[in-house]
Amino acid sequence: MLKAKPNLESRIRTLKRDWAIVYNMLSGKDNSGFGWDDHRQLVIAKDVVWNSYISFPYYDQLTAIYAKDRAIGKYAKTTADIIEE
Repeated sequence: MLKAKPNLESRIRTLKRDWAIVYNMLSGKDNSGFGWDDHRQLVIAKDVVWNSYISFPYYDQLTAIYAKDRAIGKYAKTTADIIEE
């Protein structure tokens, strides 16, 4: 069994998730105002569209709840690090 297989599978899942987000922005029911720049290979939109899309109203409250559980510094590990061990 390839040691890298779990890492590759994880990367494929991440790419699929990221692709789905962009696809839904461009082609889904919530695509109003989004476009695609072929030359720069990125999603484009007016500031008002981005501001409404990236709004995250409970960020401060959720940070207060969850941030204390996140590892930082030299002891922080990604999911890939944990799987590799």
